[in-house]
Amino acid sequence: MIGGECICLVRLLTRQLRVGGDLNRNRCFRSEAMAGSGSSMLYSFLLFTVILSLQEMYRGKLASSELFTILGGFVSSLLFLVVLTFIGNLQETIGAKTGWGAVIVAEAVALIAASTVHRVCITTCFLFSAGLLYEVNKISGSAVSTSDTRTKKQSGRA
Repeated sequence: MIGGECICLVRLLTRQLRVGGDLNRNRCFRSEAMAGSGSSMLYSFLLFTVILSLQEMYRGKLASSELFTILGGFVSSLLFLVVLTFIGNLQETIGAKTGWGAVIVAEAVALIAASTVHRVCITTCFLFSAGLLYEVNKISGSAVSTSDTRTKKQSGRA
């Protein structure tokens, strides 16, 4: 792995010196900052386990008042986000097509977890999950469009 990083760095430096480009925009450095599908899948599974365990441990506290009930719905929507990340990484690893099925399964898991706390947690979990899904979709769209424009600019220079 270290040899690949050195080769990538040498190619980057020689190309940037030749073209006079920006070092921060290169693909070699961006790929090192992102986690791979396997490690991201593992981290999301561990986060799911920790969040669900804490939610079940403090179930009585989360159901004790209106504000804590809303907080319980928010925590369950975090479960939705983590399960969605896990399913997306699993589908990417096995090469399956992602779609609305992953969203429905992740939402079902989160709503079942919310139902163990309080009835109102189900509603607030659904609302928070819809908001999180909108934001994730917006971030994903901007990341894809940014990478597409960078790819077009790099292919135009070459």
